[in-house]
Amino acid sequence: MTVTEAMAARRSVRGFLDTPVDPVLLRAIATKASRAATGGNIQPWHIDLVSGAPLDELKRIMMAKLRAGETETPAYDVYPRGLTAPYRDRTFALGEAMYGEIGIPREDKAARRLWFARNFQFFGAPSALFCTVDRQMGPPQWADLGMYLQSVMLLAVEAGLATCAQECWAVYPKTVTGFLDTPAERMLFCGMAIGYEDVDEPANRLRAARAPTEEWLTERS
Repeated sequence: MTVTEAMAARRSVRGFLDTPVDPVLLRAIATKASRAATGGNIQPWHIDLVSGAPLDELKRIMMAKLRAGETETPAYDVYPRGLTAPYRDRTFALGEAMYGEIGIPREDKAARRLWFARNFQFFGAPSALFCTVDRQMGPPQWADLGMYLQSVMLLAVEAGLATCAQECWAVYPKTVTGFLDTPAERMLFCGMAIGYEDVDEPANRLRAARAPTEEWLTERS
């Protein structure tokens, strides 16, 4: 598989088989991804891989919290407050396209909330990754996290796996860092579902649109 092919194949998968992923494979992917670009070789990422009984326990914890309506102070704003066009329009269009694939109309708010809650079950994935970062790090190092995580996702495609990067976990930082026993000096950045795609899941038919190059690319020569 070429890098071009992996880039074209990578997408956010929201339905997984319960087939376990070999822990040796997960460790190999996490290790290979550490060759991602990082300014000054800081390597700001800290990674937790979770599978099996520990992951089942976290899923149970989150199910109980959601049913009880428990909330926490988010680690950060997942999207900027007062997001303007065209960025706001793109995320709105993605949501409508996804709910269209699974047949939940806009007015059925309860069904949409139930669907969104699947995020906190990793969409049925048998493995998960959490990324935390030292609180002293700034935007440049957060960019490094993105490069590391993109590398994980491309390596997963190469290995026949599917992923879904999930910033939604930053909404429950106290629960996640407590579960992982994360040191106080580190904050939660995101989670990621990892597993084998359930090709029969309607949500997996979604292919997010990308803006035409004319909207964001400037060429000078």
